[in-house]
Amino acid sequence: MTGHTKPDTFAVDMTRVELTWREKRIEHWIRFGAIAEDQRLDRHRRIVGFAPGSMFAFVRWAANEYGTIISRIDIVRAGEPYQTLPFVRPGGEILLRLHGWPKVETLLKAIDAIERLGIDPADVAPDHWRHIHNRLSVNEPFRAYGLDQHRAWLKRAAIGEPPAEGEDR
Repeated sequence: MTGHTKPDTFAVDMTRVELTWREKRIEHWIRFGAIAEDQRLDRHRRIVGFAPGSMFAFVRWAANEYGTIISRIDIVRAGEPYQTLPFVRPGGEILLRLHGWPKVETLLKAIDAIERLGIDPADVAPDHWRHIHNRLSVNEPFRAYGLDQHRAWLKRAAIGEPPAEGEDR
């Protein structure tokens, strides 16, 4: 459900993300993910909620008079045993965490490539986001996500098969 909701109507199990948009100063936005609830606080701020188990990408960018001071992206699975993250309550399972514009830009391009395949990035195998995190963290190239990998992930998830090696669920 998108639209305006009152704070007391948020479901208890939702993961909430506070978004701020002050153009060219502070820009927090959701790059992908199914927003289940949305509350506008004022012209510049809103809180969005994500259902347990859903994945989303949260981008934070800020600048001052001298230029960019922060550029981050986190991919989070809501409602899982969680790690804390600024502006995300209560937190979530952090699948990917990158900072610095070159790495953030590289990931945004990878997300665009996944969408060009007709795949919703929120449905991508969690182990792929971990793979990208691990590779970009040490400035190494990563494998592109493909249709075969996605089909295999969907089949494993549908039958409840244990995760592949290196994948947590």
